[in-house]
Amino acid sequence: MTDLRATLTIAGHPLHPIAVTLPIGLFTAALVSDIVYVVDGSDGWAEASRWLIGGGLVGALLAAIGGFIDFAGNANIRALRDAWLHMFANLSLVLVEGINLILRLPDAKVAGSIGIVLSAVAVVVMLFSGWKGGELVFRHGVARIDPRP
Repeated sequence: MTDLRATLTIAGHPLHPIAVTLPIGLFTAALVSDIVYVVDGSDGWAEASRWLIGGGLVGALLAAIGGFIDFAGNANIRALRDAWLHMFANLSLVLVEGINLILRLPDAKVAGSIGIVLSAVAVVVMLFSGWKGGELVFRHGVARIDPRP
């Protein structure tokens, strides 16, 4: 069997799949708070979105470090097309959310216009990236821990 073990682990447990939950949750919550802001009009929701995107970018950086260590540390992972698609989707996600945050810094109320569009685009990109991440794990066996006999 081809060795597709994760490089960054603690006691054999891959860290990248744990780290991705933070940006996924925060970026999704930002879209939800943008929607609530558009419906409700309360400035607090726009401000919440700004903080959620900022936190999501910090979480994405942590997840990216783990993912890149696994990607760079194993040539067999790098040989998979799905690994490249997953990485490029995540880079695109960070670019979209980075622009989203920059536009919101001077005025959180951008959430009601281009901000909600960027948040929606980010969630769609994240769905694709998650699909490719699932392909890596469930179809290719990346970071799989084989049970002991």
